Amino acid sequence: MRRVAVRENVTREEMDAFALQSTGEPEPFIAFERGIALRNVADFAAMTERMGYWVDLDNAYLTMAPSYVESVWWSLKRIFDKGLLVEDHRVTPYCPRDETPLSDHEVAQGYQDDIDPSVTVRFPLTSGPWEGANLLVWTTTPWTLPSNTAVAVHPKATYVLAEYNGEKIVTAEPLLPAGAEILQRRPGQDLQGETYQRPLDLLPLSEFGDQAYRVLTADYVTMESGTGIVHLSPAFGAEDLAVARRHGLPVVNPIGVDGHFLADVPLIGGLFFRDANESVIAELESRRLLVKHEPYPHSYPHCWRCGTALIYYALPSWFIRTTAIKDRLVAENEATDWHPEHIKHGRYGAWLNNNVDWALSRNRFWGTPLPIWRCDDDHLTCVGSLQELSALVNQDLKYLDPHRPFVDEITFPCPDCHTEARRVPQVIDVWYDSGAMPFAQWGAPHQNLEEFEASYPAQYICEAIDQTRGWFYSMMTVGTLVFDKSSYETVLCLGLILDAEGRKMSKHLGNILDPFELFDSYGADAVRWLMLAGGSPWVDRRVGDEALSEIVRKVLLTYWNAASFLLRYADLADWRPNLPVTERHVMDRWLLAELHGVVADVDAALEDFDSAGAGRRLAAFIDDLSNWYIRRSRRRFWQAEPSAMATLHEALDVLTRLLAPFVPFVTDYLWQHLHTDADSVHLAAWPSAADLPADPALVAQMRQVRDLVELGRSTRAANKIRTRQPLARAMVHAPGFADLSPDLREQIAEELNVRAVQPMTTDLVEVTVKPNFRLLGKRFGPRMPRLAQAIAAAGAPVDGSLTVDLDGETITLSGDDLVLTEQPRKGWAVTTVNGTSVALDLELDEELTLSGLARDAVRLVQDTRKGMGLAIADRIRLWWTSDRPDVTAALQKHSDLLADEVLAVEVTEGEGNADPTTFAELGLTVWMAKV
Repeated sequence: MRRVAVRENVTREEMDAFALQSTGEPEPFIAFERGIALRNVADFAAMTERMGYWVDLDNAYLTMAPSYVESVWWSLKRIFDKGLLVEDHRVTPYCPRDETPLSDHEVAQGYQDDIDPSVTVRFPLTSGPWEGANLLVWTTTPWTLPSNTAVAVHPKATYVLAEYNGEKIVTAEPLLPAGAEILQRRPGQDLQGETYQRPLDLLPLSEFGDQAYRVLTADYVTMESGTGIVHLSPAFGAEDLAVARRHGLPVVNPIGVDGHFLADVPLIGGLFFRDANESVIAELESRRLLVKHEPYPHSYPHCWRCGTALIYYALPSWFIRTTAIKDRLVAENEATDWHPEHIKHGRYGAWLNNNVDWALSRNRFWGTPLPIWRCDDDHLTCVGSLQELSALVNQDLKYLDPHRPFVDEITFPCPDCHTEARRVPQVIDVWYDSGAMPFAQWGAPHQNLEEFEASYPAQYICEAIDQTRGWFYSMMTVGTLVFDKSSYETVLCLGLILDAEGRKMSKHLGNILDPFELFDSYGADAVRWLMLAGGSPWVDRRVGDEALSEIVRKVLLTYWNAASFLLRYADLADWRPNLPVTERHVMDRWLLAELHGVVADVDAALEDFDSAGAGRRLAAFIDDLSNWYIRRSRRRFWQAEPSAMATLHEALDVLTRLLAPFVPFVTDYLWQHLHTDADSVHLAAWPSAADLPADPALVAQMRQVRDLVELGRSTRAANKIRTRQPLARAMVHAPGFADLSPDLREQIAEELNVRAVQPMTTDLVEVTVKPNFRLLGKRFGPRMPRLAQAIAAAGAPVDGSLTVDLDGETITLSGDDLVLTEQPRKGWAVTTVNGTSVALDLELDEELTLSGLARDAVRLVQDTRKGMGLAIADRIRLWWTSDRPDVTAALQKHSDLLADEVLAVEVTEGEGNADPTTFAELGLTVWMAKV
């Protein structure tokens, strides 16, 4: 195939000429189009594989395949035989660049914000009681005024003759300009038949006939905007055309199929239709017919393929009468499970309720040919397969390529009159091709009928929200037309992909992100997590570096590090997953109980198509696993405790299976390391909560433990007590604290670095109560001073309420009535939140002080180990000296602690045989050597 250069703004004539070239080999245009399709398939396949989208690419269907086209033909014949596929002359959305009509669901995908001119124009009445007055006509399409044929008023609305700025005008009464003086009133129906002077005379008067330029009535005229008088140009409006047909008016169209005014039209000949607005408005102004001209911002339809502004244009087209099956579509919609649910009766339901016939045909060369043949006597034959076509031609055409130009060459005697029948020139809307996918992908019913019947309807489909008027509609409509049943049972609407600032991606803005660059920078797993867990599926996604970096850091790396932690210590201890576990630590029992809830919650969320909810639960568990379980259990791993190894392995096993649909690559890699003899994680069984121990009481208690730890940490921070400084005790006042086991209280003590955790038995806070003068002063007025005295004498509130006696009246105060000030007793720090209090004893004796210094030294030595690049299991010899007596005393007293924490086989006071490291903050110098 020869290479073809493609440029923008190719004319229809150029395209047809190119398409019909013949070089002795397959037509270059057809070969070119096939090449584009196959290249797009290759690009899609590459991205599909790179991002781990699990589909059968080896058996993917192509809508241009002959078997697919035959299935589409078969379905169209069924629709034709039902009398629902018809040709008609209608005003339809039309792309002047592509020179083809569009269906309404195609139009819905191409709206853009635009600013058009809004004009109010004088149409002088030339007959009737108000002759000489000016009809005020409002329009946002001045370019249609040269072909004005009539005006319409609402028959039941009231219209007025009014004096305004020295002239007599006629408008609907609700839309009369402010300041106008009403002279007379008439119902709209009384104006019917009265004549007016046409605003422009750019087209021959003879084209309009003798019934034009009259006032007509139409129920669609509204009183919401404009003047209540609508100008009619039947060639460019469906409602205009309907009114014109009812009254026998001609359809005058001065615009060619390319969207430009015909060359012989004065003033605006050769101009693109929207570009003529400026000249038309200037002409109206020169004729003193322009009343008002202002910008009109609105959403205007553009071609979803090329971006050209559409024109509503009268021309013959083929339609599917979907309005005839509206009730069935509404019923199928009611039976469909929509996610989110509001789409059913909102965006999609409203679309069905306003359903119009499907404009099926397209004036293009490449596409599925419309399988209708017509003879000179206008008899129509719809063909449903190549076998049917072979029978009509009396020739075997089973190997015919069912595309243009090949199929256009096939003629046969008309079955009705035996004159030659030729195929109509149009192809069909590509959205019909997409809607036929459920059966056409199989080539059904001509082949693979059982496979199709077993798979129809689909249990679930998924696409972006903009497909409510695209693929979702075409799938349901084609299925209902052909099989009287929608093609799907459940549909999930996805949000759109936006840039980091929330803007739609476009070449114009230069903000399109290359997915392969994102995959290379952050990995496909991070992109998948953003799509699946970055919000509800139907919420738009902002894609940018910051969001993806956070996913890598908070989710993927945290999960990776948890698995690496286990593998590292399991290898050091020569631990294997099949080793028995006789007893589990409270942290182990909590982790497995928490995992039980995670499995249940993730399973329920995914059953409800809530991937974001599942993602949030998984991310929270990953954080719990790393920043609570592993951190709290680190010493047990140092000691190679079998129950810790087994518990973490079991948790990672289940977590990896839960994460696999979200992040398939990292999970499969780590699965091979967690199970050296296992197949892919994607072949493993989905976890079941029933296989894990449930202990909701322990889960709730651990949640309270963590809340108390957080409260204690904030108390330390508020009082500038460093974390490594041990304290004597913490006292707790909290509902359920007494039920916490010693193991759980030990977790609190270790986390808060206190010697003991005890229930609060003494009043550690002095509470001062004062009245809220601003609030209570309005209620008690002059009695306020006596109320303040009563509050001061009443003591502390009980359960948040304070009862006092005021002039013999019992007053109960609570909430904002009172201003409470808490002052901890000397030597204590107390924090209270929602009725839960944690108090820390701040008094430091010598033992606590020395222990804190020893822990500071441990941290500094650990940092030195890292700086030397030592492995976590490497043992060392350590020497130290200090010029501070308190540090010396601390290290002498806690030498064993120092040795255990830094893996020192020997700790010696004195200078060593290695490079020294000095820590000025402790006056400490250490020497370290690897054993």
